[in-house]
Amino acid sequence: MFEEEGERSLLAEMIAKELGLKAVQVAKAIELLDEGNTIPFIARYRKEATGEMDENKLRELAERLKYLRSLAQRKEEVLKSIEEQGKWTDDLAKALEQAKTLAEVEDIYLPFRPKRKTRASQARERGLEPLARLIQAQALRVGTPEAAAAPFVNPEKDVPDAAAALQGALDIIAEEVAEDAEVRRWVRAFTARRGVLVAKAVDPEATTPYLMYYDYREPVAKIPPHRVLAINRGEKEKVLKVKIEVEWEPIGRHLESRLITGPSIFMDRLRETLQDSYKRLLAPAMERELRNELTEKAEEQAMKVFQANLKNLLMQPPIGRRRVLGIDPGFRTGCKWAALTETGSLLEVGVIYPHEPQKRWEEAKGNLCQIVKKHGIELIAIGNGTASRETEALVAEAIGEMEQAVQFIIVSEAGASVYSASPLAGEEFPHFDLSLRSAISIGRRLQDPLAELVKIEPKALGVGQYQHDMNQKRLEETLGDVVESCVNTVGVDLNTASASLLRYVAGISSQVAKNIVAYREEKGPFRKRSELKKVSRLGPQAFVQCAGFVRIPDGDNPLDNTPVHPESYDGALRLLKVLGFGPADIGGPRHNELKAALAKVDVAKMAEATGLGVPTLKDIIEALMKPGRDPREDLPKPRFSSAVLSLDNLKEGMVLQGTVRNVVDFGAFVDIGIKHDGLVHVSQLADKFVRHPMEVVAVGDIVTVAVLSVDRQRERVGLTMRGVPQTSQ
Repeated sequence: MFEEEGERSLLAEMIAKELGLKAVQVAKAIELLDEGNTIPFIARYRKEATGEMDENKLRELAERLKYLRSLAQRKEEVLKSIEEQGKWTDDLAKALEQAKTLAEVEDIYLPFRPKRKTRASQARERGLEPLARLIQAQALRVGTPEAAAAPFVNPEKDVPDAAAALQGALDIIAEEVAEDAEVRRWVRAFTARRGVLVAKAVDPEATTPYLMYYDYREPVAKIPPHRVLAINRGEKEKVLKVKIEVEWEPIGRHLESRLITGPSIFMDRLRETLQDSYKRLLAPAMERELRNELTEKAEEQAMKVFQANLKNLLMQPPIGRRRVLGIDPGFRTGCKWAALTETGSLLEVGVIYPHEPQKRWEEAKGNLCQIVKKHGIELIAIGNGTASRETEALVAEAIGEMEQAVQFIIVSEAGASVYSASPLAGEEFPHFDLSLRSAISIGRRLQDPLAELVKIEPKALGVGQYQHDMNQKRLEETLGDVVESCVNTVGVDLNTASASLLRYVAGISSQVAKNIVAYREEKGPFRKRSELKKVSRLGPQAFVQCAGFVRIPDGDNPLDNTPVHPESYDGALRLLKVLGFGPADIGGPRHNELKAALAKVDVAKMAEATGLGVPTLKDIIEALMKPGRDPREDLPKPRFSSAVLSLDNLKEGMVLQGTVRNVVDFGAFVDIGIKHDGLVHVSQLADKFVRHPMEVVAVGDIVTVAVLSVDRQRERVGLTMRGVPQTSQ
């Protein structure tokens, strides 16, 4: 067991070995985490302490630390329980100490776990345990099992005859075999290696999305994560019956080698008992465990895919300060629109009715032209839901009749309805209908995806797979980490950021985020970062965590518009002084001269001169060279259109450009300008073997594809990138 003293160093050594890190790095990271520091803060501002461990590695470390501490706690609980039963031994102590997983600990504890009544426990109550020990000894070579069991017959204890006595004793042996930790470990490993997952249809005549699994078999060791989740969903919906099949003979031989020591009058009965132990107790337990393990691994993989997709979606570059018209398309209820300023402020909202049943096409087109002219609209964002392509045709036709240059783009409206019905949207736009709020959201998510999408529950953003089948608490935590990472990577403008955005800044809670906005509304714009200390409930620790991630573009101190942390301001000023510059030169008239001087700095010598660590100095130099820089600016910009494409226009072999909307284990969905996204199967992503689609594409990528197949009846399009040259973005 871990003693309190030295626990951190023991954990550090274990984690360092697992993750390929130095123990001193890990120990320092654990210390920083235990002190309440956030991962974004540690990754950015404690590089010297952690050996420049990046955020991903820190999250992996934190997750492993949590598991190992849970493991240690569980070991303590098991130890205490067994000691209270008076059954603690040195062998148990050694086994528990060596256990590396919670499953191993539970295997050790299983024989000592308080149970409901079982056949074995009832047999013990009837006094049949000595008979079980006699049978296990296998010393009797003559006579019959019934004769050996005769002395244990006791009608008063519900043991009416020798057959009942034998059965009870064998039930005890069967349970002990099934609860033996070594047996469970071997059977678990064998089943994982040789088992086959089998799915059958509950009703073979029914037409469902699970047709391919109606008579399906795949080795447990080879089944990919997305198929596990699909089969689980089919089973949950009572469409499929699922089980794990594994051959009994090798298992039987192994169990016999452990239990049967030689010829005895009990040999045949013991063989039957081993089979009963396996089929009645072990096999169901192993199937549950393995299916849970398959599901956990599948969920972890799905979460990794979701994390990567979400990060790429949130990190889509803002379009810059351009006026946008957001349109939420619809048929009967019309197309709701919202005109927005360059900063996302609402100018005007309304509704047009170009489609069935009103069919006021010309009127709607005229209205669009007027709105664009009136508000100086440069871009039109159209939601990709119902009536999207019909609305796209209207917009394309209207653009053809406009004097000014206007382009449009189809924007994923995933989650817009969730946002519209949320209390947050109600606070922002209390007097507007839900659909009008959606139009505002669609326009804003083009202007600044991160600032708008943080208002929406991540799992509603349409970039995952099987997200509703996962552990929702774990999913929420995982995706929350991604949002936090993105927000802190970009940084937020302290004077314009919403409470929804601010709550993801390291060290800032939801309530403190609201307090910051309230302070800003009462006192006016923040002039310097240190003013944050005046915000209600934002204490010294929270300030340390958040200060480097907030920006004040037009504040009193130019350093406040950089990622330089206030704790390093003195060092940054010393650096500037050594180079012959001052704070006013950051982003000022002499900024190009400053950049040139910073580019020539000898980092090692300057670190010594300024008293800064080398990693911190490098970050300060980078920050001073590009004050106010948005890292998303380096990413490919969205692809805009001025023409429209329909399913009827598509022909096999046609080459098109599209935007990757979602990446899943089996391929990528690409928006090529028609109603439904086309699928590039993983086998069609490149001219070489691709293990996973994320090796080739990411959400937001602009890709060139060729049409492989068109299924007009099911409105499905197959695409390929094989043999298709990709233009660099």
